[in-house]
Amino acid sequence: MCRIPDEAKLLGRSFVRFYSSIGFNQSNDVLIPLQHGEVIINTASLNRTDWESQIMYFTLVDRFSNGNPSNDRPVVDTHLIAKTNFQGGDLQGIRDKIASGYFNRLGINTIWLSPISQNPDLAFQEYVNPRRWYSGYHGYWPIQSCVIDSRFGTDQELNELISLAHHNGINVLLDFVTNHVHQDHPMYKQRPDLFTPFILPNGQKNIRIWDDQRLTTWFDDFLPTIDLSKPEAIAMQSDSAMYWLQTFPFDGFRHDATKHVPTEYWLALTKKIKNEFISKGRSIYQIGETYGSNELIASYIGNSLLDSQFDFNLYFDLRSLLLDEQSSFASFVPIINQSLTYFGHHSTMGNITGNHDQVRYISLANKDVSLSESGVEAGFNRTIGMPDTIAYNKLSLLTAIQFSLPGVPVFLYGDEIGLPGAGDPDNRKMMKFDSLNANELNTLEKAQQLGNIRKNSMALIYGETEIVKAEKEYFILKRSFFGETVYCLFNKSNRLITIDLDVVNSINATGLISKKIYSIQNAKTQIQLASNGYEYLKVE
Repeated sequence: MCRIPDEAKLLGRSFVRFYSSIGFNQSNDVLIPLQHGEVIINTASLNRTDWESQIMYFTLVDRFSNGNPSNDRPVVDTHLIAKTNFQGGDLQGIRDKIASGYFNRLGINTIWLSPISQNPDLAFQEYVNPRRWYSGYHGYWPIQSCVIDSRFGTDQELNELISLAHHNGINVLLDFVTNHVHQDHPMYKQRPDLFTPFILPNGQKNIRIWDDQRLTTWFDDFLPTIDLSKPEAIAMQSDSAMYWLQTFPFDGFRHDATKHVPTEYWLALTKKIKNEFISKGRSIYQIGETYGSNELIASYIGNSLLDSQFDFNLYFDLRSLLLDEQSSFASFVPIINQSLTYFGHHSTMGNITGNHDQVRYISLANKDVSLSESGVEAGFNRTIGMPDTIAYNKLSLLTAIQFSLPGVPVFLYGDEIGLPGAGDPDNRKMMKFDSLNANELNTLEKAQQLGNIRKNSMALIYGETEIVKAEKEYFILKRSFFGETVYCLFNKSNRLITIDLDVVNSINATGLISKKIYSIQNAKTQIQLASNGYEYLKVE
């Protein structure tokens, strides 16, 4: 028996976390949310800043929805093609979709906005071959760190967007670019001494040397990297980040290129955030972007650092598993266990359906693009067609797996309908809302169902995680929180399969996906899964 401290009654939200061990063997941790000292057993008592309960949606602002055509201003340059130029998406378009209930129907309670700082009005040529030309439609080339690009909207429109989101129970995170600025940024023009060297001592240009020059390399010759080992640079960039929290009621950040920024910067920024906001009751969530080993990813997470990062390695391994018909779910078990070991059983790591820097999963599943080729070149050199029904089902299966795991499910915009695409920028098509075909509508309905099941299940949000069985074709995961148990079953084969599931001490079994009532005989129930199908089974 564990007694909850009396102090918890004075707090609107607190947590009890249990650890147990025998010798050197440590069990999983258990996290229990409290409201004024009472255990929360119903999701109705959760609020949008209970970060474990997030379901996140990434909007690439320029490519989501054009709500105000009067602010359209594409870059005029004959080197550019449509997919590398501004296409008109803006803050008003996102606000309109919040108002329409689009995000609520998906179960979304956190929107991540791509960067909205002022970007250049010119096109720039990529340094690496084949030296294509691009605009800053994506927002990652800031020429002003604390000014909204007028192509995206105004201060008033941003405030209205966030206010409406909060009214609908939705957080808003800002994608902030810390590592670099554009060469036209005043900071680079006035203080070039605060940037890392473009030419290395051996005469090599310091461009995209991702590993050996992780903290100094430039992303391109017009994107100088800030030397964030220097206290003055740390102060300037962290002040720029704080501006957005001070001026607008954002709920946190998605931090671009986290691993390319020294830890000293993250310590400084998080300290400022805690002192100015968190200590006064305002909740702020920070999630980072790091491609690399789990050790590297975890090194940026902590009480004085970031809250979490995206679990790219879990996604990459799951993606490969589902694409390879000869692979077995048994190989997924150590991957999940490794993720739980590094990041915890109750982390807020981002479990993604896709990423705007990667080939769209549905186009890989449809075999329009291969993992062995350059997705970028595929997108420029050929047309990526519409997927078939099997590919849509495989996308829904991947989504269902990610939504069953501990962490924060994250939709890449368009994955809820199966938007196809090769590598960047082909994977950044304008979002499609109208004239959806049957497969797109079906995929959207499945996404909405998964989002709302996750949103309304304490077991899927805070439950303990147990891997019940992992065979070549199917996988069973169990999530349990107090009296609520959900079995998550997945079939990656192209055939119908039948699974006998042990459900000891259970009387009722309901399929949350199928809406079926399953009979229980001798503590067992039998479940059929369609090809590339899944079921969430709630037992009582």
